[in-house]
Amino acid sequence: MIAAAKLLVVGASLGGLDAIPVVLGALDAELDLAIAIVQHRSPDSNGQLARILSARSGREVAEALDAAPLSRGAVWLAPADYHLLVDGARVKLSLDASERHARPSIDALFASAATSWGPRLGAVLLTGSSDDGARGAAAVAKAGGATFVEDPARAEAPESPRAALERIEPTHVGDLASIGPQVTVWVKTARSRRTHG
Repeated sequence: MIAAAKLLVVGASLGGLDAIPVVLGALDAELDLAIAIVQHRSPDSNGQLARILSARSGREVAEALDAAPLSRGAVWLAPADYHLLVDGARVKLSLDASERHARPSIDALFASAATSWGPRLGAVLLTGSSDDGARGAAAVAKAGGATFVEDPARAEAPESPRAALERIEPTHVGDLASIGPQVTVWVKTARSRRTHG
């Protein structure tokens, strides 16, 4: 197993079922990139979410298995009622307590990935009705990673992106259609640029 050159972590809550496919669908499957996703969901939800995201985005999305590799092209989704964490070049599932009333937690994914991937990490924070993700985005920025935040004024639920913008100056903030192309630029370049659109 050869790990991807860069890792993208994506977090969303209310409205994410529509938002995540827009971002994923704009990313070329040939990018040297692995993706890990947390979408807040009911603890007893079934496995339909991965299939829905796959169908809407045109990318193969699978529920993560413990120790699954972060290889090029992999798109892993946090299973219901498990934290999805990053441990080096693999993901890890955890039944640790909820964080800020959420399991899976966006903060937990982002912070764990920041530890392992540093400047090779990009984080996308989308629509959400809580501040989950804001602390994690700050951890990514502190580690030298790139941060991409949906414009709160255009998000279905503005609380998550707004909370992040109170903590960080993101690499890019804009509408959903702008995020995928900006991530592509980041993947293909050594250093991220600051943009607003």
